[in-house]
Amino acid sequence: MDSKSGSGTSDQGEPSKREVGMGKVGKRKGSARSETGREPAYTVGLDIGGTKILGALLDPEGEVVGTVRRSTVHGADGLVAGAVQAVRDVVASVGVDLADLAGVGLGIPGIVDHRCGTVKHAVNLGVHDDELPLAELLSAELGGVPVVVENDLNVAAVGAAHVLERAGGERDHEDLAFLALGTGLASGLVLDGQLRRGVSGAAGEIGHIPVDPLGPECTCGQRGCLERFASGKALEAAWPSRHGKPSPVELFEAARAGDQEAIVVKDRFADATASAVRLLVLTTDVRHVVLGGGVAQLGTELLDAVQDALRKQAKASPFLGSLKLAERVRLAPTHVPVAAVGAAVLGRRS
Repeated sequence: MDSKSGSGTSDQGEPSKREVGMGKVGKRKGSARSETGREPAYTVGLDIGGTKILGALLDPEGEVVGTVRRSTVHGADGLVAGAVQAVRDVVASVGVDLADLAGVGLGIPGIVDHRCGTVKHAVNLGVHDDELPLAELLSAELGGVPVVVENDLNVAAVGAAHVLERAGGERDHEDLAFLALGTGLASGLVLDGQLRRGVSGAAGEIGHIPVDPLGPECTCGQRGCLERFASGKALEAAWPSRHGKPSPVELFEAARAGDQEAIVVKDRFADATASAVRLLVLTTDVRHVVLGGGVAQLGTELLDAVQDALRKQAKASPFLGSLKLAERVRLAPTHVPVAAVGAAVLGRRS
């Protein structure tokens, strides 16, 4: 089972029609068959968050040809109905029939069993202790189309690899960590083109690695976890919103205006995020660490701050300097809903 939850990836990117590509996680343009041996076909991916459902339709060549956005309806019945309608809407928007779909992928927070297609403890969606057979229910409503259910962070990682590989024209984008700076802190991993879930689904749960034994208590029961220093929730605690804007926005605005306290808080957050990047590279040696999640909506200001922190840390260590950590960090693409795209890529494997 996949245990990542509460990482806040579903705000990544708004729908738009843009060409994207596929590495080993999907299929490169021009290939005749999918990795299952069947002819490539259309697939739909859905990214289901607490407030909205983002959908993407991939054509047989791996291009995004349609997108959709709908409000999320909480509870099992509303969740299934909303997902079904999102699929119907996105295929209808470009004149594709349900019969043309090879599969549907779905990314969702909570505890996901991708083998059985179930989810539970997606509390922000009204799904609690009982396992919801989401794949089975959705497939039945769609006339038997195969459905894959995956953790939202994992589909975001796959989607980022998918988009960046085509955009860069290089295969090295198939090796990355998607670092979600949301309510919590966690990472999705695509290693050498393969999604890495781990034995228990906990691969990438770096937010619950203790970094300060005297630090604040964490909800996981440990003390001084990295998540308590590098996450949206940590930032909100250090710099509460004062004017109604999101805390990250207000913090960076205040720092830009020269507020010394804000500069200290910003630098501390950037250092903690840099530590998360360093941890991912030192444990997996991925080519790229992609910053996503709600805090990443700050854009280049956040990227610059994290890269500056990495460069400063590298000055004290020739070893870290040799790894060129700052050059490995980039922002998640915003021109497409990467998590929905990643779900559609995984839908090709159904």
